[in-house]
Amino acid sequence: MTEDARALTGRRIVVGVSGSIAAYKALILVRELTSAGAVVDVAMTPAATAFVTPLSFAALTHRPVVTDVLGLDPDSQIAHVELAEAADAIVVAPATANLLAELAAGLVDDAVSAIVCASRARVVIAPAMDAGMWTHPATQRNVETLRGFGYLVLEPEVGSLASGLTGIGRLAEPATIVAAVERLFARSGDLEGLRVVITAGGTREPIDPVRFIGNRSSGKMGVAMAEAARDRGAAVTLIGGTMSVTPPRGVTLTEATTAAAMRESVIRAAPAHDILIMAAAVADFAPARPSGRKIKRDASGLDLRLVPNPDIIAEVGEMPADIRPFLVGFAAESDDLEANATGKLRDKGLDLIVANQVGGPFDAIGSDDNTVTVFGVEGALTDWPMLPKRQIAERLWDLIADRYRRDDPAPTRGRKAATRAPRR
Repeated sequence: MTEDARALTGRRIVVGVSGSIAAYKALILVRELTSAGAVVDVAMTPAATAFVTPLSFAALTHRPVVTDVLGLDPDSQIAHVELAEAADAIVVAPATANLLAELAAGLVDDAVSAIVCASRARVVIAPAMDAGMWTHPATQRNVETLRGFGYLVLEPEVGSLASGLTGIGRLAEPATIVAAVERLFARSGDLEGLRVVITAGGTREPIDPVRFIGNRSSGKMGVAMAEAARDRGAAVTLIGGTMSVTPPRGVTLTEATTAAAMRESVIRAAPAHDILIMAAAVADFAPARPSGRKIKRDASGLDLRLVPNPDIIAEVGEMPADIRPFLVGFAAESDDLEANATGKLRDKGLDLIVANQVGGPFDAIGSDDNTVTVFGVEGALTDWPMLPKRQIAERLWDLIADRYRRDDPAPTRGRKAATRAPRR
């Protein structure tokens, strides 16, 4: 049995089933969770019982199925409250567009939404719906809200849908959902005790009070890294520039919308943290003389002189070994990805660098997905396909945690850093 599989032994898992044609797959999910050693309870929305009977789930789990938000358990306790408190994890599969909206808004009108709202357990949500519903802005907004709560939302798959169309919206396969739950417990707490600081988003360098030089960074990758680290037990500080996503709950947020502010926050935070992830897209240049008043339009045009911004990550790389954190940089390159990324790794004294290609047919900036390559001093370390940024974040933390502990098997502030001088 693998370490991930052992992670479910004796775990109390609540499976919430909503009214989707994919509800029959929840039977397979429940069987596989039970086979992995979990104690499984099932809750169903009224609509779910139109697709699969509660008796089917009871036969698999040998436990009563909760279908009534006001129902009592065999000990005359309110069933949804008892399950909410007892659950080690809650898996909502399938989750309809309607249920996603309820959970995002905090509405409680069935047993499933009541358990999720009342519980502080880890939550995994596997949506299933028509492609048009999944891609609708309201659904995507609700998904982002749920991820902001710290819930793990598994992207639906592409394939044949109940409507007869082909597209995104199929429930993730039961084996995929089980694997996600296993990893949740296997990874849970593996970063506990570590202090992590992450930068995210872009910076805006003012030209005058209303204009600026900036970039299109959304902050999604940095926020995904912060969410994953938080969920794995780290104490997380997020230094956020301009972002199009909501900062996650449960982290310490510092706003830094200019390169100067970002530098000040990073240099102050770095010595007090074990790991620094520089995912922000910090502007390389800033106007030499920003105007305190709005510059009026002039037919002769505007001459703008730019000066280099400080190289923040290089400054951290040059810190004394006893205060320098484990240092991970990001590089977006349009040409010579490996040469440019490894050059940056070497010249700025980094431990790892995460590189991705820009300027091609796929635009990762602002996207929920990306393709990255991670380089260490020995060369490329990964060969990952295009993945959602949250999945990339989980894989990156697997790699970072392994590298960090390889240098310091018993991480303690300063002990690891003292063994490694900055590489220049």
